[in-house]
Amino acid sequence: MTNYDVIVIGSGPGGYVCAIRFAQLGQRVAIVERYDTLGGTCLNVGCIPSKALLDSSEHYHQAAHQFETHGITIEKLAVNMPQMIKRKNEVVEANVKGVDYLMKKNKIDVLIGHASFSSAKEITVKKADGSTSNFVADKIVIATGSKPTMPAVFNYDKKRVITSTEALNIDEVPKRMVVVGGGVIGLELGSVFARLGTEIIVVEYLDRILAGMDKDVSREMKKILKKIGFAFHLSHKVESVEPNSDGVTVSVVPREGGDSFNIEADYCLVSIGRQPYTKNLGLENTKVQLSDRGFIEVNDHLETAEPGVYAIGDVIGGAMLAHKAEDEGIYVAEFSTGQKPHIDYNLIPGVVYTWPEVASVGATEIELKEKGIKYKKGKFSYRALGRARASMDLDGFVKVLSHAESDEVLGVHIVGARAADMIQEATVIMEYRGSAEDIARICHPHPTFTEAIKEAALDVDGRAIHA
Repeated sequence: MTNYDVIVIGSGPGGYVCAIRFAQLGQRVAIVERYDTLGGTCLNVGCIPSKALLDSSEHYHQAAHQFETHGITIEKLAVNMPQMIKRKNEVVEANVKGVDYLMKKNKIDVLIGHASFSSAKEITVKKADGSTSNFVADKIVIATGSKPTMPAVFNYDKKRVITSTEALNIDEVPKRMVVVGGGVIGLELGSVFARLGTEIIVVEYLDRILAGMDKDVSREMKKILKKIGFAFHLSHKVESVEPNSDGVTVSVVPREGGDSFNIEADYCLVSIGRQPYTKNLGLENTKVQLSDRGFIEVNDHLETAEPGVYAIGDVIGGAMLAHKAEDEGIYVAEFSTGQKPHIDYNLIPGVVYTWPEVASVGATEIELKEKGIKYKKGKFSYRALGRARASMDLDGFVKVLSHAESDEVLGVHIVGARAADMIQEATVIMEYRGSAEDIARICHPHPTFTEAIKEAALDVDGRAIHA
């Protein structure tokens, strides 16, 4: 039996970052991964491969719809889907090898197999061949992540009824795809195929897409996505899904009642959320408690009811984001070794990697109204931005919400080119409790997309220059 200071279960962004930080702090660390490759959902079947395909499909879309305007002529433009998938796989492989390197560099032992608790301090790792080994640690971190939610009604067959995992390996351009769920994953993967010519039909139970984001963002993105081939059935629910050898029939009904109707498609992509992965972890051999929804319960320091056992990332709920898991992994490593880290969950940016991108941090208008917080807002359209006109990225806006009295920035919401990178300016300002006036007084280079943030901040007091 091998002893460690720390064992981390799961090698996704939360797990491997946590392991590295523990190692930097002088701890002897092992990380357990049930699959043959490190990196978890994010690197293997999530963030990284989906962004690779999003980039490839956007290049094609620009070549098909914008290059001629730029003075670039391409004859016989075509999609080579197998090559697109091949490049995506190469991107994944490079990132996974990077994590392997980081484990070696930081002298972290990698244990391949399924981990389960034998006791609060002892882990059993079962390999694919059925053999087992036991390991003991003073501290154990559960970073097992999540998996797609899949009710039985969808008849999930991994061929015609698929999740994001299978969607990443479709080697043809479908004529039509039904996307169940108008959230981040469905819109991102729907965008991949819409740009390549697929008709995307979104069925969403709620009355708007991206329901957790600002309402203006939802409206703007619906309008933009319609232009590239999306259709929407909002306030609708799926009654049944019937796959066959060459397609799928999706039965849909209005949420408030009415006649059902069928949609015929090549694929049905189910993206209605994710659930925590705690199966066969042996938690019954510990004091670890689960919530009613199956998430591991933790205190303010991410420690479970079992002293010395921590949990981070998707498995504890909250925003299911890689960067949130990473920050929690660092927090656990530092807190449990005597430091005093902090995480402000209000300041974890959310991003949707459509094109244009969507990015948001802080409160929405609805949230401020619900809390009775008086606020001011400023808004600036990309259409008035010189850099956006030069690149033909005219869709979108920046909205800044600030406190009515103190002018402290309470929320920033962006739809537009490079929003994913721009949002960090807002996050930094908000981390230091800066004001809209602070943003407005900072000199922004011209011409850039970030000028839209400055103009929106100026508009909080009605003094935008270029609006």
